[in-house]
Amino acid sequence: MPDRNLAAAPLGRIAVVDVGSNSLRLVVFGRLGATLLPLLNEKVMCALGRGIAASGRLNPEGVELALANLQRFVALARALEVDHLAIIATAAVRDAEDGHAFAALAERECGLPLRIIAGDEEARLSAAGVLAGIRAADGVVGDLGGGSVELVRVDATASVPIGAGLTLPLGPLRLAEFIDNKRALAELVDRTLVGAPVLREAAGRTLYLVGGAWRAIARLHMEQTRYPLHIIHEYTVARRAAEEFLDIVAGQSRRSLERITAISRRRLDVVPLAAFVLRRLLAAGRPERIVFSAFGLREGYAFGLLPRDAPGDPLLDACIGIAETQSRWRGADGERLQRWIAPVFPELDPDRRRLHRAACWLSDIAWTEHPDYRASHAFARSLTMPLAQLDHAERVFIAAALHARYGGAGDDPVTEPTQLLFEPGAAAAARALGLALRLAYTLTGGALELLEQVRLRRDEQSLLLDLPSAGSLFTGEAVQRRLDALGRALGLGTRMVRQMSKSPAPA
Repeated sequence: MPDRNLAAAPLGRIAVVDVGSNSLRLVVFGRLGATLLPLLNEKVMCALGRGIAASGRLNPEGVELALANLQRFVALARALEVDHLAIIATAAVRDAEDGHAFAALAERECGLPLRIIAGDEEARLSAAGVLAGIRAADGVVGDLGGGSVELVRVDATASVPIGAGLTLPLGPLRLAEFIDNKRALAELVDRTLVGAPVLREAAGRTLYLVGGAWRAIARLHMEQTRYPLHIIHEYTVARRAAEEFLDIVAGQSRRSLERITAISRRRLDVVPLAAFVLRRLLAAGRPERIVFSAFGLREGYAFGLLPRDAPGDPLLDACIGIAETQSRWRGADGERLQRWIAPVFPELDPDRRRLHRAACWLSDIAWTEHPDYRASHAFARSLTMPLAQLDHAERVFIAAALHARYGGAGDDPVTEPTQLLFEPGAAAAARALGLALRLAYTLTGGALELLEQVRLRRDEQSLLLDLPSAGSLFTGEAVQRRLDALGRALGLGTRMVRQMSKSPAPA
């Protein structure tokens, strides 16, 4: 468990060095309220666990590479003045005969303890990462490292959202000796999975996938299906489609995979075995779908350091933090903006209202761009931000709204590839939201406190803009044009209404 004394401190930057069986990775997180954003993410493929099944020891070449880069990562984290720095080692170091000797040497050379975590703790941290990154997660988390697979039940709605975890010796580096004997490999994997009853909890639910080799499979699937959004986090594939694809990948040679993907060569070595293990997991667990997670052990550890009294929404906290540093005016207020447009969208469910709030907070992020490029920049940037608890359809909704907010045309080719990711009716709803935001900025020039003087509302037939009884601040051709555009998007006529001045009180 993280040190709760540290967790109670006002952490700004958290650095985690993950010493895995296949890779060594440094991630530095910056805190924004209840969420963390990656400030730095660097990895080195060391393959510490290569050959461990036969020798019982760490790969000597990997040890040399890991020690050199551990020293660099620790020095870099300290140079960045992080508030918390941890080194965590998983399966290879845990299982190797010389693992504790490696940890002691690393501690001497880096001046920082290297913590070897148990398999169940590794599973728990990976599950905590998935819960931090995916809303309402319900199913089983599978974290594939080079030396092991961790499995753990998660249910975000339960009083105890993380169940008991277990670790299985099914990492690709450990199974490499069976690469040319698929029958023996299948028997070994299936025999091992018999001892994993947690897999039954995946039936009809979701299997959440963590780990670099499985992320590589997601990239392969995106490439083969020409998926328009190359973001791994929350990429979803139905089980039957996944099974067919995995059967193909598991049978490919490295040379064949090199021809169809830009995945790093060192990662390609383990992809066929990773695909094979995942295929057997699907057969044993029979989940409805698989969802890939970019959040895992490192995120689970780092989020565990946040104060327990910071229960905000990670998406909204991130958007607020971005707005506070990148909007034109100090005091950017997405809540004020959301309240002002709310009468136009009276029947939003909580999920859609959350997306409205996020778009409102992000609505001034492209002001530094050339006017001709603001819409496309706002679309691309909001689509690909490293935000937590946001699925792909929700990403496209926010991006489309900001594209319209900056005057992007409904038939802009920039947005066309992502149209397939919209849920029914969502494209029109996102555009209407963006046009409402555009109207608000036209009225105020970005000084959103001016919205207190004007009101936007609707009735059954019309969209109405209530103006002060006198003055020209909120009138003009641009205001009328943008009010009319919003009205057309909503299928309503438009009217500007001057409010009657208050009569003086009788003497």
